[in-house]
Amino acid sequence: MNQYVQIPEKEAKVVPLPHSDLAKKDQVAQMFNRISGKYDFLNHFLSLGIDKGWRKKAIRTLKDIQPKTILDIATGTGDLAIASLSLNPDQVTGIDISEGMLAIGKKKVADQNLSDKISLAYGDSESLAYPEGSFDAITCAYGVRNFEHLEQGLREMYRVLKKGGKIAILEFSKPKQFPVRQFYAFYFRYILPNLGKAVSKDKTAYTYLPNSVALFPEGAAFCNILTKCGFSMAKAQPLTFGITTLYTAQKQ
Repeated sequence: MNQYVQIPEKEAKVVPLPHSDLAKKDQVAQMFNRISGKYDFLNHFLSLGIDKGWRKKAIRTLKDIQPKTILDIATGTGDLAIASLSLNPDQVTGIDISEGMLAIGKKKVADQNLSDKISLAYGDSESLAYPEGSFDAITCAYGVRNFEHLEQGLREMYRVLKKGGKIAILEFSKPKQFPVRQFYAFYFRYILPNLGKAVSKDKTAYTYLPNSVALFPEGAAFCNILTKCGFSMAKAQPLTFGITTLYTAQKQ
């Protein structure tokens, strides 16, 4: 029996440029295009390198099904796609709506001689260009928060996942315990945006980040949405005092 109470999905209203006429999807793509050159440095620097461990934990949750085909949604510069090679899959496909991020990722894959295992391409998470049941596993690191329509993107994941397949999703969350909660809130609201702006020269990306995290339906609320979209055995595992959460679910 589903342990989560059904609640309606709350549509995300936070966008990088609130006064723009562009759709959220287009704003997000342009935002990541602008910061793509500094993204990897900022990602590791602002998380103090902890993000690498988070990705490894996400990949380990898929080990039991020994996936041979993996889809990495919102792959960015390909870090999670590359990390997933520890599972020894036959093929990893990474998609993203930011051509700038993909360019960095493709170079990274080529430089590491991984092109025979990993392919990166433009792709819209809400309209995946793959037949039903194409992948054994699906991963996504810090991308679902940027979906224009959250449930549509999750239903597409469900559609292209094989029966018996699993998903592993990493997303930022908000710590609950004192004093981590207070420190995190201060860091996320004041320090991170200023550091991000100073390095990336972008005024919006690292202001959008804490605003979008604040609105995202985390924990049990997100597990409820996964279940609503067809997944079973949805679980939320807080990592590093709840700074981020690892979500897993299956298609039965």
